[in-house]
Amino acid sequence: MNFIGYFRQETLVTATKQTIPCIHEALACVYHLFIERKRTMLRRLNHIFKANFALIFVSFLLQVNAIQAAENEKITWHAWSEEIFEQAKREDKLLILDLEAVWCHWCHVMEEKTYHDPAVVKLINQKYIAIRVDQDANPDISIRYEDYGWPATVIFKADGSELVKRRGYIPPERMASLLQAVIDDPTPGPSVVAIKEIVAGSNREFSPIQREKIINTVNRGYDAPVGGWGTTHKFILAPNVEFALIKARQGDKAFEKKARETLDKAIALIDPVWGGIYQYSDRGRWDSPHFEKIMSFQADDLQLYSLAYLQFNEPRYLKAARDIERYLSTFLSSPDGAFYTSQDADVSDKIDGHAFYPLDDKGRRALGMPRIDKNSYARENGWAIRGLTALYDATGDKLVLNRAIKAANWIEANRSISGGGFKHGEKDRAGPYLGDTLAMAEAYLSLYISTGDRAWLEKSRASMAFIEKNFQSTIGFAAAAIPKNSKGVFQQPLLQMEANVSIARLANKLLHYTGSQDYKKTASHAMQYLITLDNPDNVRYLVGPLMAADELAADPAHITIVGSKSDAAAQALYQKALQYPVVYRRIEWWDKAEGKMPNPDVQYPTLAKAAAFICVNHACSTPITAPEKLHAKADNLIFSTQ
Repeated sequence: MNFIGYFRQETLVTATKQTIPCIHEALACVYHLFIERKRTMLRRLNHIFKANFALIFVSFLLQVNAIQAAENEKITWHAWSEEIFEQAKREDKLLILDLEAVWCHWCHVMEEKTYHDPAVVKLINQKYIAIRVDQDANPDISIRYEDYGWPATVIFKADGSELVKRRGYIPPERMASLLQAVIDDPTPGPSVVAIKEIVAGSNREFSPIQREKIINTVNRGYDAPVGGWGTTHKFILAPNVEFALIKARQGDKAFEKKARETLDKAIALIDPVWGGIYQYSDRGRWDSPHFEKIMSFQADDLQLYSLAYLQFNEPRYLKAARDIERYLSTFLSSPDGAFYTSQDADVSDKIDGHAFYPLDDKGRRALGMPRIDKNSYARENGWAIRGLTALYDATGDKLVLNRAIKAANWIEANRSISGGGFKHGEKDRAGPYLGDTLAMAEAYLSLYISTGDRAWLEKSRASMAFIEKNFQSTIGFAAAAIPKNSKGVFQQPLLQMEANVSIARLANKLLHYTGSQDYKKTASHAMQYLITLDNPDNVRYLVGPLMAADELAADPAHITIVGSKSDAAAQALYQKALQYPVVYRRIEWWDKAEGKMPNPDVQYPTLAKAAAFICVNHACSTPITAPEKLHAKADNLIFSTQ
């Protein structure tokens, strides 16, 4: 840097008292030199510089070096491992976990501002070991802290005990203060609450009083003025909307209004240009989106809009489902047939989603492309397959079904492990994780229902067997095995409500599709854990467990098509059966050439042409040969017995 460059540095302000008079005099001389051009001033300037150059130069150099050193100092981030706690013990340090997501806007802000702040960097490098974890790639860590949202910040002692748990963006000043406070007093703060011991009870179902309490809580939590559940962040809360659709199908007009209103308002979150649904809207409105597009939202909302289209026959719901599928097939599809994980909200720290997404396709592409997380995880692909099969069932679009099958085949070829299980990604830090095998077990069953192909049913059964063998805990099913050498909180089994709900519901469906009573035990084991969650802190979230309990207590809507799978009449009947708008159902196709049914609990007559049978309470309807009559017949028989 030249001398004039030094003059421009902000460090000039902080120069030593000895140099300030010299600098001021030098500047005055320069002014007179170039304005008045007097030789005497030039000689005087030369004298000043000769006398004070060393002092000026050393002072400036020290200031600049100090700034550059602070700017160049960075946090050394470590990958997660159980051994990192031993390192912290050896070095007498604390640990700080930054749990982030590729698509997370505030994670990027925190990285740019907080974790590059000199005070924060200095404290972390001196007293902490910093760990950074991609939550999508590490389900065992993300599930443990998913209630804190991303970014999540957790501070540990070397023994694995938690000291601080914080949700969301932490500004630099607050982070520096927090880090210093923990150094000064390394005891658990108010954010750390002791985990309550789970005690198994004898119940496997909710009592009438419990049911009423849950439903009342769901009703109270509905945001009547705006629509949807929750008052700050607006999005489709999938379990609640699914429950509302079920109740609406049973004739509950209040829940029908809630379902329609939420789905109608949430259309504002669907990208009108590229399709796909944004993560959520803030400020208590539906028109202030955060622009991340995450697979879990795409899959859940694709399934719900497909079901809503069948139930209400509203073209806007079909369009919403099509727009989500269009995004999946265009932007989150790999050339090999699998699905990617998510897309970021921003192009860069200079071009955020608010500047990017209002543009048309041409305008967007001129600015670049928000980052797509091109990891293909088994769990996310299982979710996508489930959503796509729901759209196929509603429309009969073979391209959509083929897309789902292609993804299933790719995951089986690239993510399967022996015994019916699945790894998460190409390289797993730990695992296997429950979520991957569970999502694929659900996907396989949905493909069996959509196609009638028994090979998919057998794959679903194999995956459920893997779950029963590897993830069954003393109570319920754990999200992952406990790694060796685990410390502190990581020695505790990790049970997730949503996963146990899915296991209970899936096992119960397999019970009806196969007739195997062992699945009843599996579902009951999951419910034993879910019942324990009935407490004042969790009751608002118990819609999923309530749906699982309701399904275990009743038979599904049962429609069977009897006829050759090469017969066009049987195909038409089967497609119409798939379009019957109920969530809890058993749709089967008996082609006598394939042998007896997987669950031969009903004996069907031999007929000259294809026919459908609706079975309720171990009795079946007369043969139905006209597809257009199937739904009305089903309504008369199924809902008249409820």
